Amino acid sequence: MGLLSLEPVRQAELMDDPGLPEADHLQALEALATINAVSRTASQVAAAAAAIVPHETTGPLHVVDLACGGGDVTLACGLRLAGSLGGREIVMTGVDFSRRGLDRAAARISAARASVANLPLRFTYAARDIVASGCMPCDIAISSLFFHHLDDAPAIRVLQSMAASCRTGFVVSDLIRSRLGLVLAVLGTSVLSRSRVARVDGPLSVRAARTPDEYRRLLDEAGLASAMIRRTWPERVLITWRREAPA
Repeated sequence: MGLLSLEPVRQAELMDDPGLPEADHLQALEALATINAVSRTASQVAAAAAAIVPHETTGPLHVVDLACGGGDVTLACGLRLAGSLGGREIVMTGVDFSRRGLDRAAARISAARASVANLPLRFTYAARDIVASGCMPCDIAISSLFFHHLDDAPAIRVLQSMAASCRTGFVVSDLIRSRLGLVLAVLGTSVLSRSRVARVDGPLSVRAARTPDEYRRLLDEAGLASAMIRRTWPERVLITWRREAPA
């Protein structure tokens, strides 16, 4: 291992505990929303998603946000896609195993109804165990900060499910495991949040994440060698896979 590398350690995070008090869970979701905003997660994911939409297609664009959590990325991506795709109707579906997360996502959309009132944009939600049931049929699937929770075998199954279910392609944003990423996680959760859960889970997430080379191997094992990986700020990867058009 190099000086800047970090040994992988994957252990259960506090937010994965179904017994976590609701107040702590909601505070952690809001902390994550703040961190995502500062990290420009939604703008990166939405731009990558818009770039793979075929220009010749019409009709509603159905985008599924896997493991949407509190829905901050779902909302922000929907707004950005509606603004960038020339009036095409966007249907965003937030999918998560956590009912609390889905309830918070619905409340977030309701609070932002003035922002979406005049846009061709709709939101729906579905409670679903993504690892067990796979991705729902859609045009594009997006996911942020989900794959570091998964060991390689379930991660490969989810990637294969996304590729099989998406008519156009998918975009994944996640952390890079590195010492710099660990420092940023400690600083970010300390400065941007008062959530004790976020301050514990942030560093755990970095230690559980993968290096770009490990993401590459994961995609290759899933049969997705054409997927593109690029590093983004702050110590994240953005993975884009587009279904090839029929010859």
